[in-house]
Amino acid sequence: MTNKIPHGHVSRRTMIAGMATLPFSFAVARHLFAADSSTSSDLILRENEPRNLEFDFAALQPITPNGKFYVRNHFAAPTVDSQSWALKVEGAVKNALRLSYGELQQLPSVTRTVTLECAGNGRIYLAPKADGVQWQLGAVSTAEWTGVPLSAILERAGVDPNTVEIVLEGADSGEPSKPSKPAGPIAFSRSIPLEAAQKGNVLLAYKMNGQLLPPSHGFPLRAIVPGWYGMASIKWLSRIVAVTEPYRGFFQTVDYAYWKNEAGFAQRVPITQMQVKSQIARPTLAEVIGKGSTFRIFGAAWSGDAAIAKVEVSTDGGKTYSAARLLGNAIENAWRLWEFKWTVPTTSGKYKLMSRATDVAGNSQPLERDKNRENYMINHVVPVEVQVQ
Repeated sequence: MTNKIPHGHVSRRTMIAGMATLPFSFAVARHLFAADSSTSSDLILRENEPRNLEFDFAALQPITPNGKFYVRNHFAAPTVDSQSWALKVEGAVKNALRLSYGELQQLPSVTRTVTLECAGNGRIYLAPKADGVQWQLGAVSTAEWTGVPLSAILERAGVDPNTVEIVLEGADSGEPSKPSKPAGPIAFSRSIPLEAAQKGNVLLAYKMNGQLLPPSHGFPLRAIVPGWYGMASIKWLSRIVAVTEPYRGFFQTVDYAYWKNEAGFAQRVPITQMQVKSQIARPTLAEVIGKGSTFRIFGAAWSGDAAIAKVEVSTDGGKTYSAARLLGNAIENAWRLWEFKWTVPTTSGKYKLMSRATDVAGNSQPLERDKNRENYMINHVVPVEVQVQ
C-alpha cells in the first residue's frame, strides 16, 4: 500500500475529533462556496463572518490554484467597482497621485511567484487554546502575482527624504473584536519600512496566476510583500501614505505584534518576516499506512527572504533525522517542495513523523514554541501521528 488514502480516512476538512468545531455542516459550507465563484468547495471553513477559508494542505502543489488559495478576512469583504475606483498616493510626497485601474494596468509590470502565510497559521496546535482563527496547516499558499512594483509608484510620487515608512490601506473596514480598540470602525492597514518599499520586489498586483485578481483576494488591487506574513499584503488596496514617523495603527501594535526581549526590556514589536518552517502534507494526521510498504512523505518548506538549504525528516518522533530531497528549483520568496521515501516498519502501531527546515541564513525550525509570540509566528515542529498496520 503506497500513498493510498484508505477508506474512512479522516481528512483535514473533517479534522480530528476535539481539534476544531465548524460552525455548521459541510453541506451548507459547500453551498456557500459554490455561490462564490472565486473560491472552491475544497476550501475548509474556519470562520463564516468574516469569511476565513483554509487551503487543504494535503493537496499541495507548486502553485496553488486561485480557487484553492486560502482566504483571510478581518472584516466583511468590500465590493469595489473598478470603473470608479482609484489608488491614492499621498502623505509625505512631492506629487500626490490618483491612479485609475486602467492607468495602473498600462504601467510596466512584473510577475513574481510568492508564498503568503497567515501569521496565525498552525494556531490550532497551540496549548492552551489561543485567540484567533483556528487555522491548522492551510493558511499558506503560493501564486504567481502580476502587477506594478511599488517602488515605481513611489518614485513617480517623489517621496520626502524624511519618510520612514509606507502605510498601505485597504477598502475593508469595521470594528476589531479585541477589548482594546479605537472608537468606531477602522480600515485594515499596515506599514512597511521605506527601504523595503523601495527594494523593488513589493508588488501592487492586479493579476493572480494569470487571471484578474479574484474578489476574495483583493480585486481590483492588492499589495504583495514577499517574505512577510500575509497581513502586510493588503487586499482591496485603496490608499498609500508616506509617513515621517513610525506608524502605530491598531494592526501594527495591538494586533499583529509580539513581545521581544531587547536590551533587557520586553518590548512590543510588529510582526514582519516569515519564520523558517516546514510542514508535512502527506501523510495526513491519523492516516493509515500499510506496514512494510514504501511511503512518500511529502511537504513544503519556506522562510522569509532566505532560501531553504535543507529539510530533515524524522520517523521516530524526533530521535533521529534524515535528509529529505528538495524538489524543483529554489524561487526567491516561494516555498520549496520536498519528499522523503519512508521504508515503513513491519511492526504495527502509531508513529510520529516530523520535519524541520533550515535556510541558507542558518535559521533552523525550532522544536519548542516561543511563548513571547503568543498566538502568532507559529513555526515550531509539529508531529504528524500516523497508524501503521
